[in-house]
Amino acid sequence: MKGINVQDLVERFKLEVLAGSDDLHRKIEKPKAHRPGLEFTGYFDFFSHAHVQVLGRKEINYLHTLTEDERNDRIGNIVKYHPPCFVVTRDLEGLTYLLKHCEQEGIPLLRTSLPTFKFLDLVDNYLSKALAPEIAVHGVCVNVSGIGILLRGKSGVGKSETAHTLIRRGHRLVADDIVVLKKLSSESILGTHNGMNKEFLALRSIGLVNVSRLYGRKAFQDETRIVLDIELSKWQENALNNDLELEPKFTEYMDVRIPHIEIQLQPGRDVAGLVEAAANNWYLKMQGYSAVDEFMRRLEQEHPK
Repeated sequence: MKGINVQDLVERFKLEVLAGSDDLHRKIEKPKAHRPGLEFTGYFDFFSHAHVQVLGRKEINYLHTLTEDERNDRIGNIVKYHPPCFVVTRDLEGLTYLLKHCEQEGIPLLRTSLPTFKFLDLVDNYLSKALAPEIAVHGVCVNVSGIGILLRGKSGVGKSETAHTLIRRGHRLVADDIVVLKKLSSESILGTHNGMNKEFLALRSIGLVNVSRLYGRKAFQDETRIVLDIELSKWQENALNNDLELEPKFTEYMDVRIPHIEIQLQPGRDVAGLVEAAANNWYLKMQGYSAVDEFMRRLEQEHPK
C-alpha cells in the first residue's frame, strides 16, 4: 500500500517534535486525519486508528478535566492501537501525560501553532494527494484559462509545440513528456509533474527550455484537475466528423472517465486556438449552455412547423 513517513508530515508542515523523534519513519497509509472524541470515553467500535490523530483545544481541555488515573486509562486505551502519530494544534501545553505514553509506545507526538480546523483542512488536502493512486502517461498537461487539459498523441505530432503556443498566449504548463495522474476520487483526476520535469518543456530543434525563466512564474503551475483529454493526430482526408455536435467520447484513467476530443493536424491550422475553443466550450457546457441547442431553437423559430 502506498504511504508516506511521519517525517514527511513534519517537514511539510514544519511540526515541532515533542516525543518519538526516533520513530518518524512510521508509515501513514490512510488519507484524512481523525479527531479522537468518543474514543476518550471508551467507545472504539469505529476507531480510525490507522489515521493521523489530531488533538485540538476541545480534546486537550477534556483531558485536563480528568484525574491522573482517568487520563492514564483513557490515553492508554488509544495508544495501544499504535496510530502513526498524534498532532496537537494551537501550540497547546500541559502535555506531560501524552509525552509519557507516546515515548513508552514509540509514537511521535507533534505540535503545530495552526488552529485545529485549518490544520485539518491542510493535512487532509495534503494526504489525499500524497496517498492517491497514480499512473504516469506520455503527453503534455496544460492549464488553459483555469481548465486542466491532457494533450496526447504520437511522438513528434506537436504536443510540446502546441503547449508552447498556449504558454505564449498566457496559459500555463503543468508537465511535459511525462504526466503524473492522481486519482483523488471516483470522478476526479489530478495532473502534475514528476519533479524532474518541473517547469521544463522540450521543443524540437530548440531543446529544453525552462518556461518560468523564459516567460515568468505565471507560465507554470504545479498541478491541475484534468477535465479534457485531447488527442492530436495527423490529418486524414474525409475522416473528420462535421456534425453539429460530435458524439461524446471518453478516455478512462484509473476508472475515471474524462471527456475525449481528437484534433487532426494540418499545416496552417491553429491547433492552440482549437484547444482554447475546446476548453471554453467545455466550460460553457458545464454552465448549462449548448450552442447546438440554441442553433436548433433559432431554426425552429425561423421555420416553425
